[in-house]
Amino acid sequence: MSKIGKPEKMIIDGKRLDGRGLEEFRPLTAEIGVLKRANGSAVFRFGDTYALSGVFGPKTMHPRHLQDPQRAFLKCRYSMAPFSTKERIRPGRSRRGTEISKVLNEALSNVIFFEDYPKTGIDVFVKILQANASTRCAGLNAASLALAEAGVSMRNLISACTVGKVDGQIVLDVGGDEDQFGDVDVAFATIGNKDKIVLFQMDGIVTKEEFLKIIDLAKNGCAQVFEKQVNALREKYKTGEENVENE
Repeated sequence: MSKIGKPEKMIIDGKRLDGRGLEEFRPLTAEIGVLKRANGSAVFRFGDTYALSGVFGPKTMHPRHLQDPQRAFLKCRYSMAPFSTKERIRPGRSRRGTEISKVLNEALSNVIFFEDYPKTGIDVFVKILQANASTRCAGLNAASLALAEAGVSMRNLISACTVGKVDGQIVLDVGGDEDQFGDVDVAFATIGNKDKIVLFQMDGIVTKEEFLKIIDLAKNGCAQVFEKQVNALREKYKTGEENVENE
């Protein structure tokens, strides 16, 4: 280990510090309907990163002067629980939280049919309960599922993941020390498993070849996330169908 805590090597013999391969996710978990009082809710996990989302609405927009007679108004709020990291996070709004809230709003606005809900508001809350990198992507995945459970009309789900450059290698799903000490970190999202990109944020410098590899790996990662989201929705409605049959 170096004096500042950085591991000397984060990839050894093709394996990362947590034992994953270069193009391997941490365990993915998706669950829907976890909050009884929300119109829609979901959790999404990348390993130790745990995001919870609750959706309230569509409902009558207040204050009324903000109502749009032709479309709904979307408000997203992202925050991290004080206990989500090793060092306690100060409660309340932060510059980072405001920035990510805007990112979530812009991404979700690509899929919601706002014109179906005139004069209404849709509130999307994302809370990171445990953080170990890739929080905005986990939050976006959870929010997309929560909107679907709330019955909000959408073109498709949004699926997100991270890609990074660590020890000169392009890797999928940045986590742990890779987030703090890696060379490049990319947050990426697509509409479903399609090619339309709705989120691309990159810190760091890469070559053209590395950039193209990042895009390909991120698209593949989003397709895997999309499959996990769809399976969670199917499981939710499958359970509902079984309950109806049992009655």
